[in-house]
Amino acid sequence: MTIIQNLARQRLLAGELSLGIGLRQARTVDIGRIMKTCGYDWLFIDMEHGSMSVDDTVQLSIAASDAGIAPIVRVPGFQHFHATRVLDGGALGVVFPHVDTAETARDLVSFCRYPPHGHRSVVGALPQIDFRALPLSDVTKAINEAILVVVMLESPEAVDRVEEIAAVDGVDVLLVGTGDLCMEMGIPGQADSTKVVQAYEKVISACHKHGKYPGLGGVYKPELMERYVGMGMRFILSSNDLAMMMEASTERASFLRNLKVS
Repeated sequence: MTIIQNLARQRLLAGELSLGIGLRQARTVDIGRIMKTCGYDWLFIDMEHGSMSVDDTVQLSIAASDAGIAPIVRVPGFQHFHATRVLDGGALGVVFPHVDTAETARDLVSFCRYPPHGHRSVVGALPQIDFRALPLSDVTKAINEAILVVVMLESPEAVDRVEEIAAVDGVDVLLVGTGDLCMEMGIPGQADSTKVVQAYEKVISACHKHGKYPGLGGVYKPELMERYVGMGMRFILSSNDLAMMMEASTERASFLRNLKVS
């Protein structure tokens, strides 16, 4: 059967940066093609902090895959149906927020992967294989190999347990949610803190030891992003559509307001 293309995973396997862009505002299916043209590898479709419905997410996911950019969905909780519905609808990865323990990570992997690597329920035709009728053993194997399971570390407890979490089979990426981590550390907004650097060092080391990929979220200043990529971060949430729209729009309005009217 045709190999399922997941550009986000392919970049990681090639030793390159895997670059994502968050979606909070975009609802039309052309956003995947737009962000692919802009140079991104994956869409971070946000169902935790955005108002995305399952239907929105599925429409965006199928269109994104057709455009050659990977749809990766941050779900709002740990219930199995949050993950399975978006995966059945076309997502190529699931991001779980606020994962503090290896036990939780194991449960989440089980929801996302078919046996023998998990306990995900099978369904008929799937968008990842263009709804073709293929041997079930081939389909489940291909999807298990194609998807990304991403757990977010967003508390000091998660960082303390990072060795155990990184050792969980079936987890692909440990994505640091720096904004919440800073809040939990009592240093809100201080993404340049020594405490954050030390947390990153622990996460990157554990990922290297256990064959996982370290991810960077919640850091958007170029100088800090350069520093942390230099430390070893590989799965990079670069920004989101709302922030970029506001930044560019504010810059243009400011420019025009400062023009002299003759």
